[in-house]
Amino acid sequence: MADGPIDGSNFNLRDEIKAYWSERASTFDLSPGHEIFSEKERAAWHALIVRHLGRSEGRAALDLACGTGVVSHLLDDLGFKVTGIDWAEPMLEHARAKATARQRNIIFRLGDAENTREPDSHYDVITNRHLVWTLVDPQAAFAEWHRILKPGGRVLIVDGDFVNMNFKEQIIAKVSVLFQRLGFASVETARTTSQLLETHRSILSRVHFSDGARASAVAEMLKMTGFENVTIDSDLRRIHHAQFGHLGFWRGMARITQHRYAIVATKERYFEK
Repeated sequence: MADGPIDGSNFNLRDEIKAYWSERASTFDLSPGHEIFSEKERAAWHALIVRHLGRSEGRAALDLACGTGVVSHLLDDLGFKVTGIDWAEPMLEHARAKATARQRNIIFRLGDAENTREPDSHYDVITNRHLVWTLVDPQAAFAEWHRILKPGGRVLIVDGDFVNMNFKEQIIAKVSVLFQRLGFASVETARTTSQLLETHRSILSRVHFSDGARASAVAEMLKMTGFENVTIDSDLRRIHHAQFGHLGFWRGMARITQHRYAIVATKERYFEK
C-alpha cells in the first residue's frame, strides 16, 4: 500500500489511528528503530527482554500492536510461545510473510490492544513497543492487560516522550539545521509523505498523552491499575548506540538524548490460604 492521504472525514480518533498505521505498513520496516538492521542491535534487544522478563522456558507471550512482528520475532528468538496482535491488517500481512520466510511458528491475528478479547489470566508476559503514546484510554488498556496476565505475569512497555524535546535534543536539532544550510551535512530524506506527517501530528494532539508520554506518568497509571513492582528503566543506550549508524549522525545523536524508556510491571500473585 503506498503512502497517501488518509480520508478521515467519517472517522473517530481510533479509526484514524488504525488507518494511519495501515498506511505506514508498506514502509514501516525501512526505518531504523522499527526493524532491526544489525546483530548488535538484536543482541541489545534480547538483553533488554531477558533483563526484565527473564528466560522464556516456553512461556506464553502476547505482543500487543505487533506491527510487522519485530518484537514478536525477538521473543521467539528467546523461546517464548508468541502471539502477536495488531488492528492494522496490512501490518499483519507483513508480519505473517516475515514469519513464513524465517520459518517461525508465531501466531499473528487481528486484534485491539485496548480490548483484546483474550481469556482471563492467560499470558505469562505482555510486550508492546511505541504503543502507549497512541492509546486513547490507557487506563482501560492497562486494566485489560492486567486482566489477561497470569498472576505473577509481567508487562514490558517500551516507549518514549515523542512530544517534548529536552535541552540537548533542541541544541542537536538547531546545529543539524545550521550544518545543512552551510552545506556541511546532507539533508536527511523524510521516510513518509507530508500528508502522513500531518496525520501523525493531528493524532498525537488528541491522544491521552498528547503532552508526551513521560515514564513517570505511565508508571503511576500502571500502579493505579493494580500492577506491582513497577520499574522504569531509562538505560536503553546499548540499543540506541547499535541503531546509531543506520539512523544517520544527527538522528542518531537525537535518539541517544531523547526520553525513551522501558517499564516493567507485575500482576500481583494470589496465595491460597
